[in-house]
Amino acid sequence: MKYQIMIGMLFTLLAKRKVSAGELAAKYGVSKRSVYRYVDEMTVAGIPIDLSRGAQGGIYISDAYKLPRGLFTRDEYARTVDAMRVMNDALRDPDLTNAIEKLTSLMKREKFDTSLSGNILVDSGTWGDERRFADKLALIERATEERMALEIDYTDRGGERTQRTILPHLLVYKQNVWYVYAWCRTREAFRLFKIGRMRTVIGTEETFERIPFSRDDIPLSFWTDSEKQTEARFEISAEALPFAEEWLGVENIYRREEKFYADVLLPDDESLPSKILSAGAGIRVLSPESLVGRIKKETERLARSYGI
Repeated sequence: MKYQIMIGMLFTLLAKRKVSAGELAAKYGVSKRSVYRYVDEMTVAGIPIDLSRGAQGGIYISDAYKLPRGLFTRDEYARTVDAMRVMNDALRDPDLTNAIEKLTSLMKREKFDTSLSGNILVDSGTWGDERRFADKLALIERATEERMALEIDYTDRGGERTQRTILPHLLVYKQNVWYVYAWCRTREAFRLFKIGRMRTVIGTEETFERIPFSRDDIPLSFWTDSEKQTEARFEISAEALPFAEEWLGVENIYRREEKFYADVLLPDDESLPSKILSAGAGIRVLSPESLVGRIKKETERLARSYGI
């Protein structure tokens, strides 16, 4: 029902461009708080919805916004229209009726790539995790929806292990990794937690009031601090090319005079030398010199550990 309401709100905004929270709450039978929560989720999803306060305020969407081409597959169009029709049977709302007609017309004009319809499976767990990650992700998603506080056993990037209570507000999927954007009671601030670093996640009976935030508050550019990133150049052997393409991205690899190279901006932490060395001799660091030095020290340490 939640997503049906969000779809209805979106098309009401597309039809009127500006409505009040009270009007949306009355139309869809939810609280104003729920309306603002749905607006937050649509904003994070990239829909340009804004709020204005005061007597002339309301919720509005940019006049320039149009549904992007290729937004839905054919099956998704059909399911969306069906859901809207079910809702409209109860509401008999003229705006929603117009939206259904427009979407149906758009569906007929749209060209679809049927090869992508229903043929994509995303599994973010590790090999052989026997759905433990999926179950953990499902619990966090439910807690985000139901505003349920969670107790987590978390290990950060520095290896420090802590027990915390978090208030999950949003799931974030970036570069094949799941995170949860949550208020951390230990730090008394919002934090982005990597779900894969959570040893345990326990749901509580405590519910919480959502804390307002905007998309700009979420640290989606994880490596913007110049002290935590490095511009590196690599020479890559043909044998290591599949590894490099998967790690660095094929768009960053080029060929010159029968050799392969990559120029990339990488997160620079204690794990970077180990990641490079995991390719053996197939990836050679050309620059910066500081990274070359760290690789040499790591290889010397490995050699000593084997008595070489």
